[in-house]
Amino acid sequence: MDYLAGLNPQQRAAVENTQGPAMIVAGAGSGKTRVITYRVAHLIEKGVDAFNILVLTFTNKASKDMRERISKVVGAEAKNLWMGTFHSVFAKILRVEAEKIGYPSNFTIYDTDDSKSLIRAILREMQLDDKLYNANFVYNRISSAKNNLVSHVEYMQSAEIQAEDVSNKRPMLGVIYETYTKRCFKAGAMDFDDLLFKTNVLLKNHPDVLNKYQHKFKYLMVDEYQDTNFSQYTIVKKLAAAYQNICVVGDDAQSIYGFRGANIQNILNFEKDYPDLKVYKLEQNYRSTQNIVEVANSIIANNKNQLEKNVFSENESGDRIKVSRAFTDNEEGKIVAEAIVQDRSTNGLDYHDFAILYRTNAQSRAMEEALRKLNVPYKIYGGLSFYQRKEIKDLIAYFRLTFNPSDEEAIKRVINYPRRGLGDTTVDKIIVAADQHDITMWEVIQEPQKYIAGRIANQLNDFAMLIKSFQAESKKLDAYETALYISQHSGILKELHTDDSIEGRSRYENIQELLNGIKEFAEREDIEDRSLAIFMQDIALLTNDDRENDKTQDTVSMMTIHSAKGLEFKNVFVVGLEENLFPSQMSLNSRTDLEEERRLFYVAITRAEKKLTLTYATSRYRWGTLTNCEPSRFISEINARYLELETVKAPKTSIGEDSFDGERRSWSQQRDSFSKPKPVSSGTTTTSAASPRPKNTMLPTAHIPTPGFAPNAANEFQNGMEVEHEKFGFGKIINLEGNLPDVKATVFFQGLGNKQLLLKFAKLRIVK
Repeated sequence: MDYLAGLNPQQRAAVENTQGPAMIVAGAGSGKTRVITYRVAHLIEKGVDAFNILVLTFTNKASKDMRERISKVVGAEAKNLWMGTFHSVFAKILRVEAEKIGYPSNFTIYDTDDSKSLIRAILREMQLDDKLYNANFVYNRISSAKNNLVSHVEYMQSAEIQAEDVSNKRPMLGVIYETYTKRCFKAGAMDFDDLLFKTNVLLKNHPDVLNKYQHKFKYLMVDEYQDTNFSQYTIVKKLAAAYQNICVVGDDAQSIYGFRGANIQNILNFEKDYPDLKVYKLEQNYRSTQNIVEVANSIIANNKNQLEKNVFSENESGDRIKVSRAFTDNEEGKIVAEAIVQDRSTNGLDYHDFAILYRTNAQSRAMEEALRKLNVPYKIYGGLSFYQRKEIKDLIAYFRLTFNPSDEEAIKRVINYPRRGLGDTTVDKIIVAADQHDITMWEVIQEPQKYIAGRIANQLNDFAMLIKSFQAESKKLDAYETALYISQHSGILKELHTDDSIEGRSRYENIQELLNGIKEFAEREDIEDRSLAIFMQDIALLTNDDRENDKTQDTVSMMTIHSAKGLEFKNVFVVGLEENLFPSQMSLNSRTDLEEERRLFYVAITRAEKKLTLTYATSRYRWGTLTNCEPSRFISEINARYLELETVKAPKTSIGEDSFDGERRSWSQQRDSFSKPKPVSSGTTTTSAASPRPKNTMLPTAHIPTPGFAPNAANEFQNGMEVEHEKFGFGKIINLEGNLPDVKATVFFQGLGNKQLLLKFAKLRIVK
């Protein structure tokens, strides 16, 4: 068994001991994925049927990577594993068992936007104040209830919950929850939380179904167990009850999703559920230098609530961790940008070797501005995903209606797109008629003459016939042919093709990209069912964490620390290490919250392989006001011998500010800068009168083109070329993407920043 030869003793023990309950405590960079995949492969090699193994992950990317690794050991048998995210695996089970809980097998899965749209509609109908009953707040309240297995009935019957809502002046939350639940059910839709909540209902109310899956899944493995919530914990415990061959893998030090409902106690108290538990500790970090590992250890040692382990590295000692002090957030951005340029040049690195991590998305602005000024290409992760773009959601809504015409949110999204004279007034009439007769919106649309008077009935008939034609074609065509047919006959392709603006062309190209993705799916040979309905299931279950650091593009990665979990980079900058920012002011009310912030810092540190830089500013604009900032308590928790501290020279002012000499000082000289922070005040911030807001810079004057200006053809441009634009002036091409004739260029123009231009329309002249 060659795959066992490369494992260290702790890894090998975790792989070979497959009977009974086990917990693998996997420190950062300790080869966790290798252990999980080899453990599954080892089970199959020992004769366990792959169909009897369930592996649960938190991202589709993780399950895909694991399956590929397992297939290299056991071959095609890896295809038979039940492996995927909690949501995808239990959605698959619910499709089979849906009728037992009153749902159709083709139920729609609502994403967050769909859920909030429905909540907003309910708030309007109930004539509730949408400021008091903010849709985001209501959605999170319902989500929290479901994750704690509190149904709308139990919510309404709980005196404690009702008293809490009344004291918060939101007594109608229970009614909204009930209405939301009933509307989803009527629409044949489940939201993301329902996929777990309804699975619990299924297993609780149908012992025959529970028994079936208990004996099907004789071996369970759960990755990132520290991130499980109560709902996930309950499902896993029920399924493992028959054989108790359950193995959970995780690291309590990387539990950072408490705000999503993750409960760190699930991993800390795992032994209470399984007294015969075997614990395997993977403590050798293969990713980072010794100094980085020691810094991480010194930080996490301050948490009281944790599993004991001793993470170590046998890699090189590496550089000490640099701590840079800036005077403003803009200065902080400049420090980081200049360090990236210098490190890249000195050490022969690529831009994709660098990552900038921050606590909040708002911090990206200063970093972006500094990178742009130095022409450093970057990519921000965690922004609008491809499947959340309007044009994509519009077309997908038509797909959803094809397979579930009762889908209320899909109907509202496209009934009048492209425009067909069925506006908001008509939609309101349909909703009223559906409520009065206790039927779905689709039933009203199919026979509008029964419920709605006037000429609108004919237009509704036409819409109903359109959707029925899509349903008929979907039974004859494959996924790609069906999608293309719907794209053409819905009018979306024509609508976007006639929009000649750069934005319109971009939206049209996005639709083409979606169709390309469906074509690839339709041609896959590793799955049996390649219908559009299955493609729809797959994309509905994509999570925000299903992002991959794309190293085919040479760009600096920028993201929140939460988004960085699971990734690694040679050089990492953790910025904004200031009290009330990191740790967040919201986390300073309890030890539990503060310890989660410290775990978040631990995660940030352990993303770094070779070099780690920590930065903070002594002043920062917040809500338009310049505030003084104290360095984060986390810096003072790091053992001083691992640190190298630097201070940049303060900008000179005309109002008598003290300035620093800008020279590097020893730790002993700077220790006072990182003294333990004072107790947190009532939350007010101090405005610095010494640092006035910078004056607005003048707008650039209009560019006058070079005499004889003549644009070049689209096929003549290359990355790095200096160019001239008639309006924007001189710039430099920093990225080209797409194929001729539709190549899109990202051009950095001095004073204007990056502009995205389609070369065939842009009229650019090559300067050199």
